Amino acid sequence: MGKKIALSGLGLAVVFGLWVWLFSPQWLEGFNQQRAEDAEVYRTQGLEAGRETDQQGCQDQALTRFDQCRDSNFVCTVNQGVFLKACFETAATTAGFCEGLPEFHDKATEPEKDWAKYNCWDMGIRGEGCRLLLRQRLQLCDALGSSAGSSALNLQN
Repeated sequence: MGKKIALSGLGLAVVFGLWVWLFSPQWLEGFNQQRAEDAEVYRTQGLEAGRETDQQGCQDQALTRFDQCRDSNFVCTVNQGVFLKACFETAATTAGFCEGLPEFHDKATEPEKDWAKYNCWDMGIRGEGCRLLLRQRLQLCDALGSSAGSSALNLQN
């Protein structure tokens, strides 16, 4: 009886392994295709929103959309990040938007993390995604500071 259970378990594991091996590339390809399509939609929405608002409005919209999101935290953060970057590209300048911020670093420092964390808490927005979205503000302000006098800003790397 024990051998039958063990052989059945082994058989199921082999079948499951074959299924994963055969269908994972297809799933990943479909996932990547869906992400690319979503990114284009959110980028278009961000560009349109930016034409009608300023930098603060972009941040507010992205954080509101993130807070109301029903998708997974990861997917929602990515989508709203695409939206926010695009929105910043076409948005009007907000006076004082970059004042009093911690300095941006590629690898977040404790002052950056604390600034984002406490701002998210003050706004009552849950999740790590809020902090990641606020880092885009730091990145924007860093780019604006290092490209003073430039009329166009391209945040896409």
